[in-house]
Amino acid sequence: MINSSDLQGVYPWTASPLIVSAPMAQIAMPKLAVAVSKAGGLGFIAAGYHSDHLEDLLEEAKDQLFDDEETTQAERNPPQPVFLPVGVGFITWSASLVDALPAFQKYWPCAVWLFAPPHGFQDLVPWATQIRHITSHKTQIWVQVGTVADAIEVTRVVKPDVIVAQGSDAGGHSLARGASIVSLVPEICDRIHEIWTPTQGQISVMAAGGISDGRGVAAAINLGAQGCVMGTRFLASPESMIATGYQKEVLRAFDGGLSTIRTKIYDSVRDINGWPDRYDGRGVINQTYVDACDGLCDVKNRELYRESLNKGDDGYGPEGRLCTYAGTAVGLVKRVMSAGRIVTSTREEANRLLYRVRHATKL
Repeated sequence: MINSSDLQGVYPWTASPLIVSAPMAQIAMPKLAVAVSKAGGLGFIAAGYHSDHLEDLLEEAKDQLFDDEETTQAERNPPQPVFLPVGVGFITWSASLVDALPAFQKYWPCAVWLFAPPHGFQDLVPWATQIRHITSHKTQIWVQVGTVADAIEVTRVVKPDVIVAQGSDAGGHSLARGASIVSLVPEICDRIHEIWTPTQGQISVMAAGGISDGRGVAAAINLGAQGCVMGTRFLASPESMIATGYQKEVLRAFDGGLSTIRTKIYDSVRDINGWPDRYDGRGVINQTYVDACDGLCDVKNRELYRESLNKGDDGYGPEGRLCTYAGTAVGLVKRVMSAGRIVTSTREEANRLLYRVRHATKL
């Protein structure tokens, strides 16, 4: 295990505590990832379900990162692979490692986040091995888990640099059954400490799920995490690729334990098939979910969902049907803020709270 301050040695542009933007499929694009990293966090680009356009996404990130007028053409297009201070996330049951590898010939993201293998964590070994090889071990391997047992298996099988411990409060896809980070993070930290020694390499733990402000970050750090991941909070940023109706619904929703639900219905109506059985998605309750509970068949529900797509922003909301993935901390998201400001303000609040704890401990 490593200390949170040591992460600045691994990711030298970052500040402590490390705040990470999640690779939310179709939402977390280069603009968001770059803004987060420029603010001293670590932003992830969502390669998502496919790897087809990965090189284009990394090139876009490079152009946004090196946009200074004084940057020379050689620096913009060097002969060697370009190291990028942003990460890339893959949904591995769907994405193709073969299709992804050519992009790593030109660009080395600082981290690759692997999620949801089709059969088991052994499926991630080729991903980790080949990406490390092609990037000369410059790209760190992150693996998302939702249980202590999975964290133990990932540690032994994949040997990641980072374990993302995602709790049950998280929005979007994660394990259908699991614990919140309050118990998940410290137990994972304890077990990794038992089975892994520094001589085998460094492993850090990031907390994810239900964190939307500095209070959540400070709590997670005190639970043993070396950094925190936020997803829902970044939905309310202009850098996110999100429909206005979706964003308004995130700002409207509150009391996330009641206003959001874990379900497979939103995958069904969108014809997204292939998620391993262990996974479902948390989103804001709307008419699609209500009708499914009332017995509306999937075929009719899918038809109504497709009709709602033509309504644009009006298709969102409690009476709408369009999927609005968000976590239980959605009620803490009250206004739109730039991604950079989200990072800096959250970090400042967390550090104030962490300082109080340290100061009180010394008294």
